[in-house]
Amino acid sequence: MKWIFNLAALVCIVALLSCNTAEPYYGDPVVQVNINRVELMPNMPQPYDLLDWKEKARQFDEYVFDFDSKLPAGPMIWLDNNQRNLPQQTFGLFTAVHDVRQGPDVNNGEFHESLNSLAAILGAGLIGIDKTSQNGYNFVKMIQNYFNRDNGWNIMMNNTTPEVALLGGGYGRDWWYDVFPNVLFYNVCDVFPGVDNAENIQRTIAEQFYKADSLLNGNYNYSYFDYAQMKGMTNQIPLQQDAAGGHGYVLYAAYKLFGDKRYLARAKSAIEALDHQTESRFYEVLLPIGVYTAARLNAEEGTDYDVAKMLDWVFEGTKSENGRTGWGIIVDKWGEYDVSGLQGSITDGGGYAFLMNSIKMAMPLVPMVKYEPEFARAIGKWMLNNVNASRLFFPDKIPDANQWLPAMQGYTNSVVAYEGLRYADDLQSPRLEGVHPVALGDGPKWHKDNPKESMFSLYSTAPVGIFGAMIEKTNVEKVLKLNCNVTDFYSDRSYPTFLLYNPYNEPVKVVYTPVREEADLFDIVSKTYLARLVKGSAEIEMPADQACVIVELPSGAEMEKGDKKLLIDKKIIAYK
Repeated sequence: MKWIFNLAALVCIVALLSCNTAEPYYGDPVVQVNINRVELMPNMPQPYDLLDWKEKARQFDEYVFDFDSKLPAGPMIWLDNNQRNLPQQTFGLFTAVHDVRQGPDVNNGEFHESLNSLAAILGAGLIGIDKTSQNGYNFVKMIQNYFNRDNGWNIMMNNTTPEVALLGGGYGRDWWYDVFPNVLFYNVCDVFPGVDNAENIQRTIAEQFYKADSLLNGNYNYSYFDYAQMKGMTNQIPLQQDAAGGHGYVLYAAYKLFGDKRYLARAKSAIEALDHQTESRFYEVLLPIGVYTAARLNAEEGTDYDVAKMLDWVFEGTKSENGRTGWGIIVDKWGEYDVSGLQGSITDGGGYAFLMNSIKMAMPLVPMVKYEPEFARAIGKWMLNNVNASRLFFPDKIPDANQWLPAMQGYTNSVVAYEGLRYADDLQSPRLEGVHPVALGDGPKWHKDNPKESMFSLYSTAPVGIFGAMIEKTNVEKVLKLNCNVTDFYSDRSYPTFLLYNPYNEPVKVVYTPVREEADLFDIVSKTYLARLVKGSAEIEMPADQACVIVELPSGAEMEKGDKKLLIDKKIIAYK
């Protein structure tokens, strides 16, 4: 009996010691929510090839901002001395290579697009290039000429003046074209703070968007909005209710920047209008930006917008005949290539994907998982497919037999990508009959004199730095390390945060190297520490077909709990 008693006592002591040394309870793991269309994508897209996106972004910037480039295509940039809107010199970039409507000697040198220039500056800044002082120019200051003061709109627009606007798409008649430059401008200002006059412009934009949302009062059923007359307008372009997502984002960013609660109230109003839609009105990028804003408002301001519904709207796409019918996220295999994850038309000619849209959608949706970690697995799986397929737009990453201009790969050293990737050629090349997919572009359709090389699109390649800053490879092929902080603008980014997804049907061990010299690795999905006191690197085990969102914390930092949140030094690291 004594032996039995002593054994029982020993068991109790061991149990007590185990309890004292066990990892504290930080909350239940976050149950993952599927996005139905992502579930149709392959876990293991084939063939797989991870492009060096950072190097591609560096090469793009080096070429595009070189006034004296010796590449066969020649320079893509010129100076514009017309001083529209502001008394300063600005610059223009070709939208597509050698577009005949553009250049220093055509249309007074004024036809160039902010969506191209802003994306190029943003992407370069994200990979660490200082665009405020490059080759003697402050390109960030120079883009302020797109702030349309002369026409009374007082927002960033796609061109500097109405005089050239009708030469191309999107100026004062197509809502997403008028809202998205302001999104990009706010993001550029976060990457390059303190540029002279930038905050003045940001404040004016915020006031314009505040007034617009106040007048719209939840009704975004318009093709565009006249910011001079402060009036919603309709024309032949489908109604663009997803503009509410862009309004909401800019107003919330303005609230974070200026602290004006009027902007917060109108940000909520805009996202509420988006949430109250009964169907998808997805086109281009404003809806994903609205989804991200809804997620942040839910996490930071206690709102309850239906993020899952909005994500389905994005991925399933627009089905309404009154909208941009067929626009969504492609799920398919074209020929021998998985192309799932790309954005574009699901229906046009069997499918037509675009590089610009595919890259820019990552800008809001990857950081979203910090606020809605239940979508970590879905976003990780989508990004694996998206990143893999996006390489196919580049001339050196798709076989000659699958592209329109195989002999011109050296024209820009394959730095400038094709605009699009189609299921099937629509330009009647006998060589490409029956070929799937086909890399090509719409440039030759824009103007009868546009050369064939206008298929190569600067406009489409410009945001490549988003991928360049966001994507890292790991020691395990197909397990990507996605930086959730780089495009989480106007937020607290005290702690490096990364999304990883394991697409394999078995656990894998990933070598993880922290940004910090010494760090504890906490996963906000499983609510556990994956490693502590990490110096150099640590090996973490990832379960099959699961994701983690790793926050790098100062070693030994004490975790606090509060109202379903987890905090370190009073900074929130997990909202759920």
